[in-house]
Amino acid sequence: MASTVAARGIPLPTALSSLTPSSDSRLRGSHNASSRLSRCIVVRASQQQQNAGDLLEKTKKKITRESVEKHQEGTKSERPENIPLSIPQSQAQSPDWSYPRPEVERRPETGARDFGSLMAFDGPGPETINGRLAMLGLVWAFVAEKLTGETVAQLLYAPGNNGLFYYFAMVQLFMYASLVTMFNGESPDSRAIGPFTAKAERWNGRLAMMGFLSLVVTEAFINTPVFNLHM
Repeated sequence: MASTVAARGIPLPTALSSLTPSSDSRLRGSHNASSRLSRCIVVRASQQQQNAGDLLEKTKKKITRESVEKHQEGTKSERPENIPLSIPQSQAQSPDWSYPRPEVERRPETGARDFGSLMAFDGPGPETINGRLAMLGLVWAFVAEKLTGETVAQLLYAPGNNGLFYYFAMVQLFMYASLVTMFNGESPDSRAIGPFTAKAERWNGRLAMMGFLSLVVTEAFINTPVFNLHM
């Protein structure tokens, strides 16, 4: 081959370069392949985001002022005559009396969305946040007591433990995550998927609050982690 090339008067390096792809063409091919891969990743990510958005939209329940007022009229506990007996009826029926508020005023979908209204005693914030923290607290207590053999009080207050710091951090996180949806006009009742409903969350939260309180009180008396008892 070399003799043929020499016979034709073509320099050998030039002939070899014509037979092998140049470095520029290889770089262009590599760049095109990476561009196609990047486009595929972006398209797939956008499709997954759209699917997640569609699934989230399916969990949403539309709550209107009309539906709230209808539920309020049909609920016995919302009627003025069922206000606690400790409150004088004349005071409860006066225009200046603001507690307990009607359902249409308590809900973030139809009522005020300021922090004071959401975190009022009859607002949606306190029970929702406390219930979620109690459910998380029970799971945390079970795992931590199994791993360390310490009570909840020891995990929070014993020297060298950072439980109290993590507790306050989780309180801030759960408050923010719970309130941000309420500020946007969504109560826990506005989302549901299968058995995961606001009613189920409320009851689980109430049971968890009673359970966590019972756990702390019991451990204060026996000075032993309940979830690490050896019967």
